[in-house]
Amino acid sequence: MEQNFLEFDHVSYRYESEEGEPQLPLAVNDVSLSVKKGEFIAVLGHNGSGKSTLAKLSNSVFLPESGKIYVNGMDTSDENYAYDIRKTVGVVFQNPDNQIVASIVEEDVAFGPENLGVPAKEIRERVDYALKACGMYEYRKREPHKLSGGQKQRVAIAGIIAMLPECIVLDEPTAMLDPKGRKEVFETVQHLNQELGMTVLFITHFMEEAAKADRVLVMDGGKLLLDGTPREVFAQDKLLKSVGLDVPRAAELARGLKKKGIPLKEDILNAEEFADAVLELLGEK
Repeated sequence: MEQNFLEFDHVSYRYESEEGEPQLPLAVNDVSLSVKKGEFIAVLGHNGSGKSTLAKLSNSVFLPESGKIYVNGMDTSDENYAYDIRKTVGVVFQNPDNQIVASIVEEDVAFGPENLGVPAKEIRERVDYALKACGMYEYRKREPHKLSGGQKQRVAIAGIIAMLPECIVLDEPTAMLDPKGRKEVFETVQHLNQELGMTVLFITHFMEEAAKADRVLVMDGGKLLLDGTPREVFAQDKLLKSVGLDVPRAAELARGLKKKGIPLKEDILNAEEFADAVLELLGEK
């Protein structure tokens, strides 16, 4: 039987409160989930739901208060595995400016492998590979601060790719970007998953992005509220709205038209499916 790549077993985590202040509630509360190698999983939840804490727990930035987390069979609470776990799971955060450390793009991407002690010749190969995978090779001699938000985020992703992780966790990487930058970054992550077989945990508050994942997890109040395919999760529109979340716009529009008596097919998720359904309907007319 195939071992799960990432396993959360009844995991809870609580942030420390200020001295003299009462104990904070659990940020992650008894969460159990498993991720198979090569899956693309979107994680949804409003602010404070626990989704970012989940990201930091996944590569031992945080250690659970209770329960166990295994990365490729390695227990994250075992210090002997800390280095291997961080090589296996790379994390990209929301603001690329906080992850870019060098004044030239290719030097920034080389920073991680250099810290891992990778030989110079291999670093060169990894940097070129990572920049090409992220569509940023032609910008390798540019200064990062002169790039657009989407380009900076792709450089930050390339910096993680150069360390050759098997899994990449992205904590709202498109939140600060305009629509063009969001599209660039999301397509880069899809490429890493589909072409390179990288396991992806993609934390987002954009429903259209989540609709393109293999699976969607919904966090609320530190608990795992829903876990299923995009169709299964977005069919629960009342439950999602009760926790401050939405469904993709195309799904919302299709349901609204259906209520008005227009016989569109069920479970439309995206603009392409909506267009196809309308064309099919017009063809029947």
